[in-house]
Amino acid sequence: MTSAREELSAQIEQRMVRFIADVILFNHAVSARLGLGASDSQFMTLLTTYGPLTPRQLAEHTGLTSGTITGVIDRLESHGFVTRQADPTDRRKVLVTPSVAAIQEKLVPLYAEQGARMQAVLATRSDAELRTIAAFLADSIAEE
Repeated sequence: MTSAREELSAQIEQRMVRFIADVILFNHAVSARLGLGASDSQFMTLLTTYGPLTPRQLAEHTGLTSGTITGVIDRLESHGFVTRQADPTDRRKVLVTPSVAAIQEKLVPLYAEQGARMQAVLATRSDAELRTIAAFLADSIAEE
């Protein structure tokens, strides 16, 4: 016999798995619409979150090989989403920098409906509920 708390925890886990799957599938559809690889748009999320990164740092964040990283950077660069620039602190290194203008123009509109939906859901929650949700998500993210 399971307790109400165990059932609620299981329900949360199941819904999180469904949420994650929905997000991944939506991201794949967006990437395909733009002519990108399935997870390429997530590299732009990394770059806009952390700022310009070296290919090695991208590999460390993703666990992908340097060859795979090069392919992703090449695709993103060919679509104008990123540029390669010399690292001002070490000219032997290259920084991959997001093109904010291209992301705003080409990517943001594709996520606008999802963003509006999320805002509508959050608008139905109290400040205390929002703090709980924010704390849960912060605890769920692997911090480096």
